[in-house]
Amino acid sequence: MNSFLKWFFVFISEMLKGFGMIFKGIGKGIVQIFNIKNYIEIFKQHSTDFSALSWILAILSIIIVIAIYVLIAFIIILLIRKYIRFRHSLVSNEDLLEEIANLQRQVLKMTKEKDEIMAMKVAQMGLPVSGALSMAGDGTVPYQAGEGGEGAPQAVEDGIVQTADRRFSRLLEVDSFYKNYTPPAYDNEITLAQICETYRNFACSKMHLYYDIKTIRLFIAGMASTKLIILQGISGTGKTSLPYSFGKFLQNDTTIASVQPSWRDRTELFGYFNEFTKNFNETEVLKRIYSSGYNNDVNLILLDEMNIARIEYYFAEMLSILEMPNAEEWELDIVPNAWSTDPIKLDKGKLRIPQNVWYIGTANNDDSTYAISDKVYDRAQPINLDAKGIAFEAPETGPINLGYDHLQAMFDEAFEKYPISQENLRKIQQLDLWVIEKLRVAFGNRILKQMGLFVPVYVACGGEELDGIDYVLATKIFRKFESLNLAMLREELRELVVYINKSFGKNKMNESVAYLERLQKLF
Repeated sequence: MNSFLKWFFVFISEMLKGFGMIFKGIGKGIVQIFNIKNYIEIFKQHSTDFSALSWILAILSIIIVIAIYVLIAFIIILLIRKYIRFRHSLVSNEDLLEEIANLQRQVLKMTKEKDEIMAMKVAQMGLPVSGALSMAGDGTVPYQAGEGGEGAPQAVEDGIVQTADRRFSRLLEVDSFYKNYTPPAYDNEITLAQICETYRNFACSKMHLYYDIKTIRLFIAGMASTKLIILQGISGTGKTSLPYSFGKFLQNDTTIASVQPSWRDRTELFGYFNEFTKNFNETEVLKRIYSSGYNNDVNLILLDEMNIARIEYYFAEMLSILEMPNAEEWELDIVPNAWSTDPIKLDKGKLRIPQNVWYIGTANNDDSTYAISDKVYDRAQPINLDAKGIAFEAPETGPINLGYDHLQAMFDEAFEKYPISQENLRKIQQLDLWVIEKLRVAFGNRILKQMGLFVPVYVACGGEELDGIDYVLATKIFRKFESLNLAMLREELRELVVYINKSFGKNKMNESVAYLERLQKLF
């Protein structure tokens, strides 16, 4: 045992001696680097033979060396500051999570207190507490002010509260209107190209709005690829006027919802149930969605200045619904229970989202607005309106009646007749691999699917296939580059421009090339 301890002591001592030599060597190196006295002695020994040029070069050398040391010290200070800020953000996030947990505990406590108050009220009415609470737990109302007097209990049959009160006055008006509704005579002969040209002439002759034909083709193609379209660009380019005038063109006015900075959740968009008045505060958006289930019209809902509040807050539920592949699952929870007097198309408090509704958002990019996240952009089709329309002469053109069934049939026909060519699909796949390898950004299946819907309809509207592909790449793929460190990727962007011109042809992908060149200048 003594022999082992002696060996172990010598072994560890030798190892620690090695670490000591490392630190000692580092210390000697640092001392040597900053041995100013030694540098002065060396300079005195050699400066006696200096010429005028040698003196100048010596002084410049000293200045350069000092500058390098100052730069190294500056970089070290910056790194330390960044580390401190990073640690501070982590601590702040932990404090925020703890605060959220505390709020959740308070919500649970208040919910428990609410249930106890409910039980006390029901007990005063002479009902069994357990039964009343079970009804409340099922989402039904155990009592409701009505003809039986304030606080009178209501019967529940098959999960439906039997009551004479009505909480959806505006939706019930829609039910009443469509009892004797006669649909208009739809134009089922018009083509997509004719829609674009006719609307352009209508906007010019009737409303003095001037749109480039390409903008209208992009708008119609966007409707074929997604239910959410974002019109973005500088103020005064006709972003709001486009969906507004298109509704006039279809003789079915666009519903306009002016987004407010205070919007934080879905209640601002769809309304909410007032527990005091026992009425549902219905919005025009909810009424339009509901009425769309009755008609075969093309229905547009405009979210004006949509990014003046965070879209992910007030439109989150709709973003999730529109992402579902099965349209039968497009349901919006309006109320948690069912009343006997609810509107016809409310099924157990849920509203089916019809397929003939599109949501058009306008977005300005300035200091008063929020940036639109990738989650929203991936589900939408952005259309850039960066210039005012140029006035032109157009013949007097009236509105049309366009049915959703005919519009969808034209979309389906375009999908079958003008699919993206195999050659261009191969080029897109190769471009995808190039971008993944060089920039670590992938196209994604959702965007490729939208491209497969967008491009054929754009061609059917009178556009060129490469122009449609170019627009989708610029607005949905290359836009993602803004989140990268582009200051370090200028060379890769130049190589990408060369690759696109070589693959698709020079002057063929003008939108993408112009966007990439603009990124090089900005960063």
